[in-house]
Amino acid sequence: MVYEIKSIETLDKFAQSLIEEWGDKRIFALEGPMGAGKTTIINSICRHLQCMDNVSSPTFAIINVYRTKEQGNIYHFDLYRLKNADELLATGALEYFDSGSWCFIEWPEIADNLLPDDTVWIKIRVLEDDTRRLEVQLKAGNCQKTM
Repeated sequence: MVYEIKSIETLDKFAQSLIEEWGDKRIFALEGPMGAGKTTIINSICRHLQCMDNVSSPTFAIINVYRTKEQGNIYHFDLYRLKNADELLATGALEYFDSGSWCFIEWPEIADNLLPDDTVWIKIRVLEDDTRRLEVQLKAGNCQKTM
């Protein structure tokens, strides 16, 4: 599915739609250039999941944990500073991925082989007018299928 985000209101609708359409999935990988809005998108999704904590990029912490009213914990990863998959494994990430909790991953490229096949990938492209084009795909083995 492809979405175009032109405003905060559109982003809010996207977040709600994502939860409604992909809510049975728990791992979301956000891929896009620096400044594309990965953290902003995660913040909007977390608001719809009734997150009780401040959502911020875990660039230095690698993993932030947010509490929700009814959805359990949300785990927010920023893998930008990691050099390889071994560094990710050292964080205990697989336990989070297997927990059944919501996991949102920024800069997921080094984790590709570690993520389950039912990971939802959100590829972000910044267009000339600052619109964000989001392509939402389900990972299936080594290929990407648009749903």
